[in-house]
Amino acid sequence: MEKIELKTVIPENLKKKRLDFALSELFPEHSRSRIQSWIKEGSVMVNSKNYRQRDLVDAGDVVEINTEQKTFGKDKAESIPLDIIHEDNEIIIVNKPAGLVVHPGAGNQDHTLVNALLNFDMNQDRLPRAGIIHRLDKDTTGLMIIARTIESHTYLVDQLQRRLIKRSYKTIVCGKLLTGGKIENKIGRHPKNRTKMAVIENGKLAITHYRIIKKYKHYTYLDITLDTGRTHQIRVQMSNMKYPIVGDQIYGKNLSLKKDIDTTLRDFVQNFNRQALHAYNLELIHPKTKKAVSYDAELPDDIKNLITMLNIND
Repeated sequence: MEKIELKTVIPENLKKKRLDFALSELFPEHSRSRIQSWIKEGSVMVNSKNYRQRDLVDAGDVVEINTEQKTFGKDKAESIPLDIIHEDNEIIIVNKPAGLVVHPGAGNQDHTLVNALLNFDMNQDRLPRAGIIHRLDKDTTGLMIIARTIESHTYLVDQLQRRLIKRSYKTIVCGKLLTGGKIENKIGRHPKNRTKMAVIENGKLAITHYRIIKKYKHYTYLDITLDTGRTHQIRVQMSNMKYPIVGDQIYGKNLSLKKDIDTTLRDFVQNFNRQALHAYNLELIHPKTKKAVSYDAELPDDIKNLITMLNIND
């Protein structure tokens, strides 16, 4: 465990504010929930006394924080290859392959990205979910950002919540779209099938922008960017529009083929057993340098081959 020792004096502009609010303003590298947990465990002293998180502070109050940066969970390190696009002291950019689950869970207690990251750097166990900021579905490929410090994790989660991290995808959908556009609706758990998501009235806001790269006879190649990051967002929204992603076994299993499709292409599409969805670009403000950075990952071979087949049969 790593010791955390912080000391500050409450400035005039934060007098009569709640303790947790004042400290989150003074120490923005630590999340408010983390600061609240420190207060609850008695690691925060105000003028050598214990305060509750809702207690008000005054200008000139001396605040001392003495705690330890704990490890998270009991996930084990596993030797799983990682395609590292970029790494420095603050972040890791990973190109996730198809078939790799991001977090351990029911039915997937190991062999996940978390296990791979713990093997890559044992210090990742000091961070929630080994530093993973956002997720990709098991069979979606592409870029993910991983934090390497608590400060970077807090910063990046805040950037994601404020929609300041741009995530771009490429995908092949069934059907011939006429124009690009914007999708804005609400997504939540399917009312009848709890393993699926659906567009529902009481769901969470989901915003997606899509642009046509190329139209084919029965399919469309799209460039997609997200404003929000709901579970299965792109897959659910495209399926809801009746343009499901090729190979999607949950939201488009029976909608990939048309009657007059070429036999060779038909066989290829039938055997494409994962959603043809790839996160090819990440744009963000680096948590340390505060400069804009951009990372790219080329399409995986299976989607490249799908595009080749579409071009041959167009």
